[in-house]
Amino acid sequence: MSLSTALSSAMTGITAAGRSTSVVSDNLANALTEGYYRRTLDLSSNGSAGGVRIGSVQRMIDPAIQKSVRSAEANFAATSVTAGFYARISDQVGTVNDDYSIAQRMTDMETALIEATSLPDSDARLNDLSMQAGELAMSIRNAAEGVSTLRNKAEDSIGALVEGLQTNLETLNDLNKKILAAEIRGQDPSGLEDQRDNLINAINEVIPVQVHKRDNNQTALYTNSGIKLIDGGSVAEFSFDETRLVTPYMSIDNGQLSGLEIDGRSIDTSINGKIGGGSLAAQFHVRDVASVQAQEDLDTMAADLIGRFQDPAVDPTLGVTDPGIFTDAGAFFDPVNTLGAANRIELNEVISMSGSAETWRLRDGLNATAIGDRGDTTILNNYAEAMEATNTITSPGLGSGDYSAYAIAANLMTNFTQENTWAEQELAYSSAIYSDIQSRELEQGVDTDAELQTLMMIETVYGANARMLQAIDEMMQELMRL
Repeated sequence: MSLSTALSSAMTGITAAGRSTSVVSDNLANALTEGYYRRTLDLSSNGSAGGVRIGSVQRMIDPAIQKSVRSAEANFAATSVTAGFYARISDQVGTVNDDYSIAQRMTDMETALIEATSLPDSDARLNDLSMQAGELAMSIRNAAEGVSTLRNKAEDSIGALVEGLQTNLETLNDLNKKILAAEIRGQDPSGLEDQRDNLINAINEVIPVQVHKRDNNQTALYTNSGIKLIDGGSVAEFSFDETRLVTPYMSIDNGQLSGLEIDGRSIDTSINGKIGGGSLAAQFHVRDVASVQAQEDLDTMAADLIGRFQDPAVDPTLGVTDPGIFTDAGAFFDPVNTLGAANRIELNEVISMSGSAETWRLRDGLNATAIGDRGDTTILNNYAEAMEATNTITSPGLGSGDYSAYAIAANLMTNFTQENTWAEQELAYSSAIYSDIQSRELEQGVDTDAELQTLMMIETVYGANARMLQAIDEMMQELMRL
């Protein structure tokens, strides 16, 4: 080996050691940085020229694990949305041990009715019956308002997610351009690639995506159903018109709520549709399915409860269009207006403690012209029979069948408790899967012990090449003295 060849080999070795030290230093500095992938320097023999050929910096990624992590993360995001909805609804309706649940309020009213019937001349017991009936109406109304709040939150979330998607896709397109420019200039694009992968992760959490590699280290994104999100510098355009206030009367079907469009095409937003699997489809499911069904269940109960007490057979003083104990916003309830009944149910003002407070009318009839026989329990007994009578109802959660008022309240609570339990189980399962797969990805991250060992090896290589340079220098000095 000639001195020039030896000198070239030593110089490339020192240069490679310097570059390798920089790469290892970056790994150690970012060992705890989320979304950072370990780097290695691609080194190879320089062939007959001798020395080391320094290649590009490689990011250590397992594509299969990365794909699995993204799939699990999108599923976890979706189940988190639905589990959060059912947890809140279950809280609104109440559970078995909840003293303020709708079912408990129904029981409290039953108890107050029994006590009033046993001593019908007691104003205190009639007042208590009025208060318990009012609390029952309020609990149904509060639950319906809770559903409305959650539905509006879903609408807000959809708007924010769509806006974020558009921004992230535009940013991803810019990163593709920057990565291409860096490679043209011969710069290391690893940092930009990390940013791009993190951005893809954020997009995937909202809409699960398929990642396709293009020439020049460019990335294209498509949904699992094949809808283009970004490819070749072209970015999909999302369209969603957010509604400021969503009411029970609004839906996609009647045109009062907006769906989702991508590049001007309407997209199926169902939970298993074209964009299903992420948080966006889950929010659409909450807005258009879960909350609508919850509203229908509450409306069914409210309509049934109002109807039981506005029957003249129960209270002979009522006309055919007179409201009973429970009213539709103070008026007679028409069964054709069931939608939103849970939001409108109120205690009749004439017997309400916050209204006229003429609770003797519970005993003598709501439209009685004067106080009657204080010992007469006829109408109070009719109330009890009306509560126990079986009426035919149909709703998503309560099912179809003949139920008493008490059975409807119990079924309502049981249904939402079951939905909450199932959602929690789905969330626990998806969380476990996501954590397990994510841990596998983290195992391929930066191992600080291994990086320190690599650093020590690089130091040895550097020292060997430095000694070679010193030896060559001594030889050159000796030759110069000849």
